[in-house]
Amino acid sequence: MSSTVSNPQGIMQPSGYGGYDSRSSSTTSSFVRPESESNENDEAELVSVSWNQDSCCFAAGTSHGFRIYNCEPFKETFRRELKNGGFKIVEMLFRSNILALVGGGPNSQYPSSKVLIWDDHQSRCISEFAFRSEIRAVKLRRDRIVVVLEHKIYVYNFMDLRLLHQIETQANPRGLCCLSHHTNTSVLACPGLHRGEIRVEHFGLNMVQTINAHDSSIACMTLTLDGLLLATASTKGTLIRIFNTMDGTRLQEVRRGVDRADIYSIALSPNVQWLAVSSDKGTVHLFSLRVRVVGEDAHSTETAALLSQQTYSNSLQGLVSPTTGTNPGSSLSFMRGVLPKYFSSEWSFAQFHVSEVTQFFAAFGSNNTVAIIGMDGSFYRCNFDPVNGGEMGQLEYIRFLKTETRPS
Repeated sequence: MSSTVSNPQGIMQPSGYGGYDSRSSSTTSSFVRPESESNENDEAELVSVSWNQDSCCFAAGTSHGFRIYNCEPFKETFRRELKNGGFKIVEMLFRSNILALVGGGPNSQYPSSKVLIWDDHQSRCISEFAFRSEIRAVKLRRDRIVVVLEHKIYVYNFMDLRLLHQIETQANPRGLCCLSHHTNTSVLACPGLHRGEIRVEHFGLNMVQTINAHDSSIACMTLTLDGLLLATASTKGTLIRIFNTMDGTRLQEVRRGVDRADIYSIALSPNVQWLAVSSDKGTVHLFSLRVRVVGEDAHSTETAALLSQQTYSNSLQGLVSPTTGTNPGSSLSFMRGVLPKYFSSEWSFAQFHVSEVTQFFAAFGSNNTVAIIGMDGSFYRCNFDPVNGGEMGQLEYIRFLKTETRPS
């Protein structure tokens, strides 16, 4: 597998761009400049949704282009309507002016084998990555562009588009890959070469950790922002496991349910106190985590982390905060080791019910809230009781593809 990179006028450093409302008319490269809006009477079809790196915004790829939404308060901040079809991948870079786009959806004229790096300050494509097969995912951090194909992952330097790494994976049709986003850590997690295996690249440490996470194939995964903790689920979809990425130690295991389920998303709260899981069973489950990095602010570089690696697993210890509740377990958990493992499982602490007929993706907001976006064009914001748990309360419900959410 080979790739071709086109860089018409060089990459510029991404800049903060909260409003997405300043753009010029210049354009370069083979990317067709978005023209006037398509037929207003032709309703856009939702092709994809994806959170940005800190979950304060999300992008919606439609059959006519893409739209960007802010979550708190909810507002459509920007849209581009195209005459040449839409995008199946719209990857944001925090709130910057940079987006990665991959064509897809009904009647799209943009190929699914090409990544377009779009600078909305300049209203032009600033680079392209062309491949010989379909692109499954694109991940961005401020210094890297990561392109995921079915059997290989390419890692590029953002500033000069130089290819830095090529990683072979097991068949990866879901495009599973996640990155850390702290400036002092550079971590990538992806499927390994064998079923149920995850490969963790600590680029700053020049270290690779292989984790045998599940017996079945991996269905979903996510990293903490610093890349030190990894949460995973398999295609069986009953158990979620949390690992230390430095030494591969399993730190906690929680149970979503007993029946097989397709896991759509796993989210870790910024304070690593909570974990949220969505699936095709129509329930978003919230779990209390018992792990944290003790003295996590003491090591400001990956080099320091490497020096402390001998005792690092000891610094990831169980923690139950006195101000939060714990996950319920079976009343027969005292017979652990005698009864089947099911009876000693940790079950969800709080729940929120959504439709079973569409995909939903959860993320954490501020002040004990969870935001949920659906492929039916719905947005929910709900809150949970951090002490008592139970059914989460709905705070907000919006049909975000409707015209009333358009920016004024």
